[in-house]
Amino acid sequence: MAAARHSTLDFMLGAKADGETILKGLQSIFQEQGMAESVHTWQDHGYLATYTNKNGSFANLRIYPHGLVLLDLQSYDGDAQGKEEIDSILNKVEERMKELSQDSTGRVKRLPPIVRGGAIDRYWPTADGRLVEYDIDEVVYDEDSPYQNIKILHSKQFGNILILSGDVNLAESDLAYTRAIMGSGKEDYTGKDVLILGGGDGGILYEIVKLKPKMVTMVEIDQMVIDGCKKYMRKTCGDVLDNLKGDCYQVLIEDCIPVLKRYAKEGREFDYVINDLTAVPISTSPEEDSTWEFLRLILDLSMKVLKQDGKYFTQGNCVNLTEALSLYEEQLGHLYCPVEFSKEIVCVPSYLELWVFYTVWKKAKP
Repeated sequence: MAAARHSTLDFMLGAKADGETILKGLQSIFQEQGMAESVHTWQDHGYLATYTNKNGSFANLRIYPHGLVLLDLQSYDGDAQGKEEIDSILNKVEERMKELSQDSTGRVKRLPPIVRGGAIDRYWPTADGRLVEYDIDEVVYDEDSPYQNIKILHSKQFGNILILSGDVNLAESDLAYTRAIMGSGKEDYTGKDVLILGGGDGGILYEIVKLKPKMVTMVEIDQMVIDGCKKYMRKTCGDVLDNLKGDCYQVLIEDCIPVLKRYAKEGREFDYVINDLTAVPISTSPEEDSTWEFLRLILDLSMKVLKQDGKYFTQGNCVNLTEALSLYEEQLGHLYCPVEFSKEIVCVPSYLELWVFYTVWKKAKP
């Protein structure tokens, strides 16, 4: 499946741009390609020239009076010849601009092309709103469950990546995430009772089972996440998702809130509760955001099933989202019991950003 290819060149001239000179200097390059020209001028805002080709490709040349010159080319990326033609135009424009601005202290920035509408989506946003292009070369799995869209995409450097409703969750390279949300190797899980909330990729379960716990209970609402991961994320989950019960673990396909309420009513307690459900909301209005209400409920219920000397682990969010993280820390002061917390910052490979993880525990009784 071919796609639209959007290539960009940016020039920033050290002095005010002579728009007419630049326009005339570049015209011949587009004319050689048989492209028709249309020019718009503004007295105080420079020039906009549009060049169209019979094959459907086109270019927009924007010249601002203060020295900024932008060139955008868009083409149908259906064959190698079309790509070579676009690259040829860009090379010629770049060389001509250097000639036209040889007395200037300006700079040129050539951006990699953005490919739109292809069979494989390579662009995913970071938590703090930056657009990242991944080296995705294959759609491994793409299904809609009753709860979310589930994608598993293959990256050349990160392996298979689990993406849930557009949110990059975990790649096969992301053991750093799993270790951090388990306490970064500082905890002794031997003979302990552990509760995992979410964790459908199986990574946390797989790593904890190796440490010989007494029992691990994992509560995951979406069977289809488990089905996809046990087939396509085996470097992360090993074989623990092949069966919902093992010698020292069980997987419950349920909503975790009724399960937590049931455990709290029964007086059941755990040495560790690991919340792998969702990141701290980006919204900075917790009183208006249902995700914050869900998060507060999970926190309170988790504290009710956590032993007095137990620990609660969870992810926070991107380190740049300082306001949202501060709001989360405020919520920790409003639980039914007093708690203390610490946090750790970890680089998660496929996230391409630093991530905050929290450890929460109940204050010692006087």
